[in-house]
Amino acid sequence: MTADQLSRVLCVNRYPGRGVLWARTLDGTLCGAYFLTGRSAASQARALRRGDGELIVAPTDRTVHDPLRHYAAAREQGGWLVFGNGEQVATVADRLKSGRTPASALDGLEYEPDPPIFTPRITVAADLRSPGDAWFGAARRSLSGRIATNALTLAVRGLGRGESVMMTTYRSDGHHVATGEPFIEARTEAANRDELLDELWDSLAPEFRVAVATFEPGHLSDAAIRHAVRPEA
Repeated sequence: MTADQLSRVLCVNRYPGRGVLWARTLDGTLCGAYFLTGRSAASQARALRRGDGELIVAPTDRTVHDPLRHYAAAREQGGWLVFGNGEQVATVADRLKSGRTPASALDGLEYEPDPPIFTPRITVAADLRSPGDAWFGAARRSLSGRIATNALTLAVRGLGRGESVMMTTYRSDGHHVATGEPFIEARTEAANRDELLDELWDSLAPEFRVAVATFEPGHLSDAAIRHAVRPEA
């Protein structure tokens, strides 16, 4: 069995929520990616901004800070690139900087307190000193309704050209929303970082897409970013 095309995986999943991706493009470049989609006006009123060694998810209106919607989505420090869908990104980055292993740094996280979906926390930690090595972490609520968090850690090594691994918070037809698959392997047609941005952007449903960023490890400050442009209310 071969992995499905990345574009097809995302086209079928009309509302993936937030997503993290680790890929090797066809020219051999390793790339990380983070993307946002939203259904509500508040979720759509967001943008990805460059900070000091960070990418920040920030409001585009005068909304008061909401830790579930506004956070550091990516950070480079201490020889690590960390990206994900919430404030746990800063926590994991600090743990790694202090010398903890990826498995330990990704442990002890909790899913979001947003019933009835209970959005998973999804995080990627890439070792800048060992190019190609990345660890995915997910904190998920049990499908049985058990309150205790299911913690998943996945080590990804040796990606070939055109291979990628992805986590999304949701899987949805655009109307009914459920927790996303634990992880997805897919093939990318992108030759480089910029084409990966195009591939992701074009695969997301226009009515839900908010922002996409793609970046090479060690060069987060040069991330390629694209935002949706929506008419003023």
